[in-house]
This record gives sequence, structure tokens and C-alpha cells, in this order.
Amino acid sequence: MKNYTIYIVVLCSGLLLAGCGKDFLNKNPQGALSEEQVLNSDGVEANLLGAYGILNGNVRGTWGNVGAAPSQWLFGEVPSDNAHKGSEPTDDPGMNLIELLTPNPASTHLTHMWQVYYEGVARCNRTLVLLRRDQEGENTISAARAVEIQAESRMLRAHYYFYLWRVFRNIPWIDENTAFDEAQTMPNNEDVYPRIVADAQFAVDNLPEAKINGEMGRMDRTTAKAYLGKLYLYQRNYGLALPLFKEVIGGKDITSMPFQNNFNVDTEDGPEVVMASKHAINPDGSGDNANVGDMLTGIHGTSPVGCCGFHQPSIDLVNAYKVDANGLPYFNNAYRVDPYLSDFGITDTAAKRRYVVSDTLRVDPRLDYTVGRRGVPYLDYGVMPGDGWIRAVSWGGPFIGMKSMINQSQFASNAVPGAPYITGLDVNIIRLADVILMAAECEVELGNLSGALAYVNAIRVRAATLPAKQVDAVDVANYLVAPYPSFPDVNYARNAVRMERRLELAMEGHRFYDLVRWGIAKETIESYSAFEGRYLPAYNGIIFNTWNNYYPIPQIEIDRSGRTLIQNDGYN
Repeated sequence: MKNYTIYIVVLCSGLLLAGCGKDFLNKNPQGALSEEQVLNSDGVEANLLGAYGILNGNVRGTWGNVGAAPSQWLFGEVPSDNAHKGSEPTDDPGMNLIELLTPNPASTHLTHMWQVYYEGVARCNRTLVLLRRDQEGENTISAARAVEIQAESRMLRAHYYFYLWRVFRNIPWIDENTAFDEAQTMPNNEDVYPRIVADAQFAVDNLPEAKINGEMGRMDRTTAKAYLGKLYLYQRNYGLALPLFKEVIGGKDITSMPFQNNFNVDTEDGPEVVMASKHAINPDGSGDNANVGDMLTGIHGTSPVGCCGFHQPSIDLVNAYKVDANGLPYFNNAYRVDPYLSDFGITDTAAKRRYVVSDTLRVDPRLDYTVGRRGVPYLDYGVMPGDGWIRAVSWGGPFIGMKSMINQSQFASNAVPGAPYITGLDVNIIRLADVILMAAECEVELGNLSGALAYVNAIRVRAATLPAKQVDAVDVANYLVAPYPSFPDVNYARNAVRMERRLELAMEGHRFYDLVRWGIAKETIESYSAFEGRYLPAYNGIIFNTWNNYYPIPQIEIDRSGRTLIQNDGYN
């Protein structure tokens, strides 16, 4: 919750099982509050806020939160055709294995993903337990507020479980009714997805329309509807998902909501926000409530940020923004013909120095609000100089990300002093454009191509309003994006929707999961590997196996469970 900080002590309950994962949580902390002290309105509300606190994926300070980042860049973008791990080959080699689709069950990032989001589950469960005991005892919370608290907790729990399910698929279900001994050895042989759906449905039925206390980070009915629709979409239950998406869209005009406002710390609370992880720099200048999961994605070298060079856009993604003479994207990988490489591969020093960006390159303007490329203005930092802002061009390529960065002029009040890669920029978990494109997908699969066309074109019309990037009052590219005149058939419409999701939501943590749920991950990633590997050999020859649809259960959690937890197929 932005603009204020709440310091509370939340006991690690027995429901946390091995997901607690930290020895200090098994000790009696000094100054911990007893259950009697928190068994009242203030205590329950404080526990609920503690449950919200896991949205930013952090329980351990500043460093080491990459795996649990709310943006899910490591698991949702890096293994896809959108992004590279970046940095250098020897810097966090465990990430290399994730990108190359050979993840290790001993990965600290997978372990952190598991432990953090089970911590979130535990905090939701603890809130529900305290709420129930309050209602059975002193009854300090009104009946109406009690239902809201239950709905908030269950919506948060649905989110945490969905993140776990999407990464690991086979996970144990622990709720407020699970006994301590049972939780420690709960197996992962149940399909928990129906329970996740039930939590989200309860939230839809019981959350208020307005944000509680006007706090933007709170769950509300609109958030729950969007989330429940997304859960149905993953089940390909388009008939149940679409009405929910339509209610969320509800006549809102996305063309009037500037695309770039979603990634600006001064305008992030705009009308496009559906669900966000709220971030802030603490009053003392520290950053544990900031976007610590994205801090490694800060741009490197001589840039104003200076660290850390991870999460670089792929060459393939950049070329996907090329458009034809009608302002429409290329399907079937046709954008790979005569690929744009910026200054990559120029070895002559003088030629490298003379390089000038081509202003004839015909691209969707969203490219230069998603990617930093040489010769193009980057936020308010000046013109991106190329290699000087990149750690290892031969490893991660010639491009850098932009959506997780803030303006240099915003450093003073929105970044940790001396560490401007740790910022107060929120992360959108669901935004309206995402909902509109999920609705378009449903319309395609239900046979309403005109409805899908209208949704996709609204996104493209908005994209066309992006200001052209210029140097000396001259556009640095031939910017062009236009609506589709029609969707002639289902296959064309499906390709258009899927391409639009890539262009609109690139680098926001959706791509790998989209490819998996569409059933096209193998063909897409292996084709990408052959293309990208021409220029960056480390990524040539990637094979997508059936088990790459999800990741291995952390080995440390299997061991802690007494081997009740069963490893996912393919990772034994």
C-alpha cells in the first residue's frame, strides 16, 4: 500500500509447512505478539495487510527476490522467445539453465518462488483463522467487514496459489483448516485448480465494488472478476471467462489511456490498473517494499542506473515489432526476413562509432516504449548509446528493457539513494489491455470474429497515439501501426490476437505461460532458438520437452516433506 508503511510481527503458523524455509522463523522471536494480542479487529486487519505484503515477492530484504518477482520475468519471459537472462554467462548461471529449458531442482530461484508464495498462503490462512476465532469469540469485527476480510484473504490466496500452480503445477493445498502435522507432509497429488477457482469465485461474490479505504493495492470485485476470468481462460472455458472480462471492460475506453502511463511512477495509479503489486521507497530510504524482484533488470554500465543488466529483449522480439506497408504485423515469423540487428555484429571500430539508427525502419511505436536500442531516446536519460549500457552484448544481445525503469528525474523520491535500480515503480499483475486481449481470445474461440476484431483494434488504435521518438526533431523510425480491416477466418484471428498479446505485453511476464497454455511452446521456442542462435550461439539448439510446460519441485522441499512431495515428471 503506497505512501505509508506498516510494521507488524506475523508469527509463522503451522500452516506454512516447509514453505517457511528459514531457520529464524522456527525460533521464538523477541517481542512477538501472542494470539490473544492480535485476536481483535486491529490484529486481524494487520495480519491481512501482512498477507498483502507478499504481493511484491519479498520476505528477505532487498537482494535475492528474482524468483518470486510479481512480474515473473525470470519464469514468464526469459524461457520464452521474448527475452534473455542477460548480464554475463558466469553471473547467476542457474538462470542460464532456466533460459535453456534445463532447470535444476536445486535452483535457489525455484526454491524462493515456492517458499515466498507459500508464505503468502500461510499469511492468508492465518488471517482467516484469526477472523474465525474473533467471530466465534469477542466479535470485534462487524459481520459485513468480516465477509470482506474473508474475500480479500481468499482472493490473495487464489493469486498466490495460481502463481505456484503455473510454475510447478503439482502442488499441495494448505488452507485454514489444515492441521500443523498434516501440513508438514501434505502430498502434491491433488488437482488444486478447482480450489483456486473457488477462492476467486468467493471473492467475486463478496468483495466490494470500490477499493477498501480507497487504497489502490486492495482487492476489489473488478480484480476478482478479471482473475476468475483468467482462471477460466487457462482451462479454455471461454464461455465462462468472456462474460467476466466484459464486465471488467464495462465500456472503458482504452484508447484514452496512454500506454506509457502504465510504466511511469507518477501515473501508475491510472484507470488501466486492474491488479498491481504496489511498491514504495521506505521513509528511511530503504527499499524492501520496492520493486526488489525487478532490481536486476536495471540497465548497466555507463547508464544513469549503472546496474544490473539482466532481462534483455531478444533480437526476435525486437523484429516482431516490424510492420508491413499497411501498418500490420508479420505472421508466421516473416518478420525474420532481413532482420534488424542495431549495431550488433559490427566489428570495425570506426564503423561502430559511425553507426546511425535507420529512420526508415518501419515499426510499431510500442517497440521504443518497450525496448532500448542504440540511437533512440531512452526515457529522459538521453539517446541510448549501445554497448556501453550492456554488460555482455555477445551473450544478451544489443537491446535493453524499459518497462521496469523510471525516469532519471524521478530518482530522488522514487529510488533507493545510490541504488536507482531499486524503485517504487508498481508492477501490473493484470491491466486492462491484458483483459481486453483475453476477451478477444475468447471471442475468437467462440466464433465471434467481429467482436475479437473490435477488441484487438482498440489496442492498436491506442498504440498509434504513442508520440514518436525523435532526435533533433526527426523521427528515429518510420512509426506505423494500424487497425486490422477484418479477420477473414479463425486462424488469422487467432494469430492476430496472439501477436497482439506479444506486442502489447512484452517483458511483463506473460509470454512463456501464454505459449504453454496455447499448446505452441515447443514449435515457437525451437523455431526461435534456430533464429536467435544465428547471432547468439548460446541459444541455438534449445529443445522443448513435454515436462518443460512446468518446472521442477524444489528438491529441498521434497526432502523437508519426508519425500511426501513427488517430483514432477522429467525432473527425477
